[in-house]
Amino acid sequence: MDGVNEQNIIDVDIEDEMKKSYIDYAMSVIVSRAIPDVRDGLKPVHRRVLYSMYELGVTPDKPYRKSARIVGDVLGKYHPHGDSAVYDTMVRMAQDFSIRYLLVDGHGNFGSIDGDSAAAMRYTEARMSKISMELLRDINKETVDFMPNFDETLKEPVVLPSRFPNLLVNGSSGIAVGMATNIPPHNLNEVIDGVIALIDNPDMSIDEIGTYIKGPDFPTGGIILGKDAIRSYYSTGRGKVITRARTSIEEMSGNKSRIIVTELPYMVNKARLIEKIAQMVREKRIEGISDIRDESDRNGMRMVIELKRDINPNVVLNYLFKHTQMQETFGVIMLALVDGQPRVMNIKSVIFHYIDHQKDVITRRTRYDLNKALDRSHILEGLLIALDHIDAVIRLIRGSKTVQIAKKGLIDNFNLSEKQAQAILDMRLQRLTGLEREKIEEEYGELQKTIEYLQSILANEDMLYDIIKEELLEIKAKFGDERRTEIAPAEGEIDIEDLIDEHDVVITLTHYGYVKRTPLDTYKSQRRGGRGITGLSTREEDFVEDIFITSTHQRLLFFTSLGRVYELKGYQIPEAGRQAKGTAMINLLELSPGEKVQAFIPIDDFEEGYYLVMATKNGTIKKSSLDEFTNIRKGGIIAINLKENDELIKVQLTDGDREIMIASNRGLAIRFNESEVRPMGRNAAGVKSMSLDDGEYVIDMQILGEHGDILSVSQHGYGKRTKFEEYRVTRRGGKGIKTMNLTEKTGDLVALKVVTDDDDIMMINSEGVIIRMPAKDISVMGRNTQGVMLMRMDEGEEVVSIARVDKEEEEEEEE
Repeated sequence: MDGVNEQNIIDVDIEDEMKKSYIDYAMSVIVSRAIPDVRDGLKPVHRRVLYSMYELGVTPDKPYRKSARIVGDVLGKYHPHGDSAVYDTMVRMAQDFSIRYLLVDGHGNFGSIDGDSAAAMRYTEARMSKISMELLRDINKETVDFMPNFDETLKEPVVLPSRFPNLLVNGSSGIAVGMATNIPPHNLNEVIDGVIALIDNPDMSIDEIGTYIKGPDFPTGGIILGKDAIRSYYSTGRGKVITRARTSIEEMSGNKSRIIVTELPYMVNKARLIEKIAQMVREKRIEGISDIRDESDRNGMRMVIELKRDINPNVVLNYLFKHTQMQETFGVIMLALVDGQPRVMNIKSVIFHYIDHQKDVITRRTRYDLNKALDRSHILEGLLIALDHIDAVIRLIRGSKTVQIAKKGLIDNFNLSEKQAQAILDMRLQRLTGLEREKIEEEYGELQKTIEYLQSILANEDMLYDIIKEELLEIKAKFGDERRTEIAPAEGEIDIEDLIDEHDVVITLTHYGYVKRTPLDTYKSQRRGGRGITGLSTREEDFVEDIFITSTHQRLLFFTSLGRVYELKGYQIPEAGRQAKGTAMINLLELSPGEKVQAFIPIDDFEEGYYLVMATKNGTIKKSSLDEFTNIRKGGIIAINLKENDELIKVQLTDGDREIMIASNRGLAIRFNESEVRPMGRNAAGVKSMSLDDGEYVIDMQILGEHGDILSVSQHGYGKRTKFEEYRVTRRGGKGIKTMNLTEKTGDLVALKVVTDDDDIMMINSEGVIIRMPAKDISVMGRNTQGVMLMRMDEGEEVVSIARVDKEEEEEEEE
């Protein structure tokens, strides 16, 4: 220590010094860099970019300006950091896959979801978006506090007026020191509805808020699994939201299928995801993928994953969800600055702070407008006094040597203020005309009304809240849009059935397994022999195969050609328009390649004493107790053990004491008692129902009731009703007796149904045309007849299915 003056050395405990310095640094990062303000949802850099653009006049109604010009302005005036930090912030505010409601309108290359970076700032241009103007609206009316910039040569806003709840609407993420924030974006319509509801009812529970603000709404769409995580972060400020890619499965020729990805979880890089899946295929960590490619274009994302022959796409999809970013967890931390202090808040608290900010903004704006109005009113009062004494005023001014003497004379003689006197001296001679005087009086009268209105706002909090609500609804009408992210229930959560109205629906199934749900009243009754109405549009080689009537709440057991059974609720089948082709069944059930849905049974309850009777194409029949099917796994269970080259064609629900009728394509039918078929377990194969010749196969099975007729319908649209009595009861396993006289004109028998006069019949042909007619309009004939024309068809068309439905209450007949 030689030569050092000991008086200049201060002993410091290094631990205390490190603690103090680190806390100072940490608070600087938290307050001035990484954490957004609860009031406007912006970090300082975002706020400075937007305010600088506003000051530059780069508004939506003006031309774009070079990004480098904007960045330079931000750096020079408010944000003395690296230019890349500012430009990256601006770019992110212009990316429709990064931010839910764009705050910057970018022109040029601003990057892509594949991770491509934006072009250099000298090439791109930008301006404010229309919605970002709402963040700054009224900023010139002293609505927010200003503070000196870094070199104290300018003033910058401490917070923006933020006329919409930007923190929730666009979300925010940031890593500070010792803490982080990660707030997901939400839908503008929902958030504004939630804010207004909370203004009307401040005691509203968080669950009630959840009925307005459903959950995150990401710019990239996708699907959120489960509501528990949403409820968690709404209540505590923390939660883990599971997001999934939106996928569908398309069938290809040769028993192949492909997975189509149209939306990804938020912030997932598409190119990197494709690369990851390709690497997993190369490393043989995933089997069954033959090709993966990106078919995205200007119309949207489309990622195609082609599968090898006979691979179950649902198995591959579940593996991808588990091991890739096709399923991601978004960890929510609702941390924001409240009065300069970082706080984790629940959603109600966030909204309350926003409402308080809007109260402050509206109050300050009203006070500013009131002061302006009072100042103007004061001037007008002076002008009116001058006009009332115009001759004396003119004499006084003409007789004064200087302006100061004239001003003093006006103040003293007419009891005016200095401002009023100055306004009179500044008044042009044209204001002395009668018309100008009228204008001044009119303006003064309007100002008095404005002053009264503004004073009433300041005196009445309810009026203040009404203005906040009104202005939020204006923004909602202008910028609100539909939710992009779907919220699906996770397994084990509350059943969404409670939220779904119960009503009757038609479920249509095509030969290639497309299914849809349509309200029953879509189809109106027509006369026998009509042309029908188009039921759905299918792909060229597809045709409608079956139609079912059920309700949105009923459990539906789907039986497939391979003898398996699956379960869905009516509402789980997507609704579609009358002419839509529907959703591939493979998207709803985990079907194996080549497996087709052949029958479905709506079940109200699994009561004892009920049975399911199954018929196969090769003449086998089986009966199983309904309670064997109470626990059906997602992947389905075995319903009947089929022999080689056989398939399940029909399943019916019975009470154990019915008669059964089975018909073949050759027009033969057999009637026997159900007691001839003993109950068997799910894995049993069944017994013989009918003896068949070569080329003959079973086309239908019906359970007979006490009343009704047998309706037989042929391939070319012929049909008839025949009385039960004409069919004698025989033993199971016989050849059967004739039910319809088949000719070349009629074609093979395609359907056999039990109908009554209270039924309607729906017929579908191979072109997807549907006709509905009352059963009582169909002629009653003997067994050995060919029937009458029920549905006219063009060459090459044929009947593929008929369904019995309840008669409409008010039949509307069309010619």
